[in-house]
Amino acid sequence: MRFRLAVAGVLLALPFAGALPASQVANAQQVGNLDAPAPKPKSFVVYATEPQNVPAGKRSELELHFRVVDGFHVNSHTPKSELLIPTQITLQPAAGVKAEALQYPAGTSYSFSFDPTEKLDVYSGAFTVKLPVVADAGTHTVDGTLRYQACDHAACYPPKSLPVQVIFTAK
Repeated sequence: MRFRLAVAGVLLALPFAGALPASQVANAQQVGNLDAPAPKPKSFVVYATEPQNVPAGKRSELELHFRVVDGFHVNSHTPKSELLIPTQITLQPAAGVKAEALQYPAGTSYSFSFDPTEKLDVYSGAFTVKLPVVADAGTHTVDGTLRYQACDHAACYPPKSLPVQVIFTAK
């Protein structure tokens, strides 16, 4: 049955094949393959930037909110093996802002069904990193990068970098 449907789809596509670029025809054929694995997301972690307010000249904490795409996890900032790539944020200095060391949340213990004795320390779902700052009065922007390695239940993917921009006002 699947073979007949695939042949019918190709026969229906033939009259239109000349009207589409070859790359679109190839993509149309891939969409019809029900056995193909689901495509990987372009980014496994999403950063939710939101303006924040802090008192000027006083130590305050800014919150950086991240969400790991469902079905994936990333190593925590302190993975249990030196062979694993930690999740880390690197921030650039900003005028009028004295930033202290980032405060990462504790990871969650995770193990695979094929080896429940091996525990990993990971982030999944939503997690928040805190950035202690003392800032001069005014609006500030701190740029940075989140570096992480995402994995699912079967594989780990090449490390990625996600731009991070923290915007806040000190009053």
